[in-house]
Amino acid sequence: MVGESIKLPCGQLIKNRFCKSAMTERIAGQDNFVNKRHLNLYDFWSKSGAGILLTGNVQIDRMHMEGPSNVCIEKSTYKEQLKKLKQWAEISESHGSKLWMQLSHAGRQTPGEMNAAPLAPSSVPLDIKAPGRKFGAPVAMTEEQIIDVINRFIFAATVAQDSGFSGIQIHSAHGYLMSEFLSPDVNKRTDAWGGVIKNRSRALVEIIRGCRKRLGTDFPISVKINSSDFQKGGFSAEDSIEVAKILSSEKIDLLEISGGTYEHVSFLDAGEDLGINSKPKEIRRESTIAREAYFLEYAKDIREVMNIPLMVTGGFRTKKAMNSALKEGFCEVIGVARPLCSHPYCVQDLLDGQIEKLPSYEERLRLGNGWLSPNSPFNLVRAANFLSSQYWFYTQIKKMADGKLPDLNFGPLAALLSEYKIDYRGYRDFKKAI
Repeated sequence: MVGESIKLPCGQLIKNRFCKSAMTERIAGQDNFVNKRHLNLYDFWSKSGAGILLTGNVQIDRMHMEGPSNVCIEKSTYKEQLKKLKQWAEISESHGSKLWMQLSHAGRQTPGEMNAAPLAPSSVPLDIKAPGRKFGAPVAMTEEQIIDVINRFIFAATVAQDSGFSGIQIHSAHGYLMSEFLSPDVNKRTDAWGGVIKNRSRALVEIIRGCRKRLGTDFPISVKINSSDFQKGGFSAEDSIEVAKILSSEKIDLLEISGGTYEHVSFLDAGEDLGINSKPKEIRRESTIAREAYFLEYAKDIREVMNIPLMVTGGFRTKKAMNSALKEGFCEVIGVARPLCSHPYCVQDLLDGQIEKLPSYEERLRLGNGWLSPNSPFNLVRAANFLSSQYWFYTQIKKMADGKLPDLNFGPLAALLSEYKIDYRGYRDFKKAI
């Protein structure tokens, strides 16, 4: 079943049920433009076999980015990168995949080195204690600023269409701005943009409606939301179901289910306690583990209230589990991320029957055993294990961006040190550019 095509509500035909889900790339230069490294990277992924290729989060405001080397599209500079944007789309779709641009605004999760006073629905700071992570004091947005953000999303979506991209995804998960509006513990507003779930969804709905009006009825609009923030008092599974109902009535083409925020990084399959957070956590359903995918059980609940295609990302590895999820109607699209960092063509290999399981390197990406293991009694060591594993995949992305195949022998500690060095330079260059 994973090899079967699917026709989206807008009419676009996707060649199979796989989507390369969005991962942060951080390979733009000081100007935050698309460059040759993006073309190199997506030349690899164009041969991945995936029906949809989702870009890493393309930002709509340079002062509110997830990282210093993100791509950013703004009215004042977009024309300077149109040529490269068109090349990005062309090379990505050269083997039959559809390239969709993921659009995002980091909100209060903008690194403090880039913005000490980021905009957010309310002035609720991040509750996180992580080595090397700094975040500013968020400032509650005015209504004028909310309208500006909505218009920025719509404008960037128009640029994506004009550049030859085949669809867009609005990132409303993982604690970024659109996710912040949805979360009652972050959105404390008492006006028409806060309070009941309909009001907290208003900004997202206005973006979708504006994009549909500008892009037409035959251009895919996707949304990514959390199944839950996995935090007491945060965006709950019940909230997620209500938002799904609202999005279903807006006739989007694909809904991706994920979960977590920087305060609880469930979307990266982090442990419950990394020693870096202090907020109480929601208990996750054990039944999810048996089905491989982290958020599949939530997708089942959402499926009951909406009739648009669902995509679940995170944890899928075997063809058997993927086909089971599709057959049982839990989802229509399988999201794959980390396996495409270590083996860029692994989806095609699975479709061709050369493998029955996607590669997994998480178990070997540890600093050591005993007190150096991910189960170390020391909080800092546990956090270092998590970050080094995460950064190992970032390193492989950058190797492909340089035109090289992934280096599977590259050590996790080396990856950790390398990425910290790259981030330091990125923040330094960003400050110079601004």
